[in-house]
Amino acid sequence: MLVNVCLAKLHRATVTSAGLHYVGSITIDGTLLEAAGLVPGQMVQITNVSNAVLWRTYIVKGKKGKGDIVLNGPPARLFHKGDKVIILGEAWVEAAEAAKMSPTVVFLDDKNRITGVKEGWRPA
Repeated sequence: MLVNVCLAKLHRATVTSAGLHYVGSITIDGTLLEAAGLVPGQMVQITNVSNAVLWRTYIVKGKKGKGDIVLNGPPARLFHKGDKVIILGEAWVEAAEAAKMSPTVVFLDDKNRITGVKEGWRPA
């Protein structure tokens, strides 16, 4: 049996832009993706700390070092520049592996620079 787990978390990222007339997705700085172990196309949940809205979409890799967190398409109506968000990276793993796992947590400052990383266990 496979279970859906939180593989990684970007904690309190700041939305840098929101583009309503884009196909959809979330663009995340490539440096942040690497630190969290997330990949383009992976499904994520984004919670807006400002209004408690939860959105689920896939990742588009942004340029490294730019600090971009961009909500594209419909979520642009619910997420705005400057909002704080929690981004949870999902993964499907075997139940036995899930029992051993803990997510990697990447802590960010107001400019989406990494201030700390708590490494978690990842599936083999």
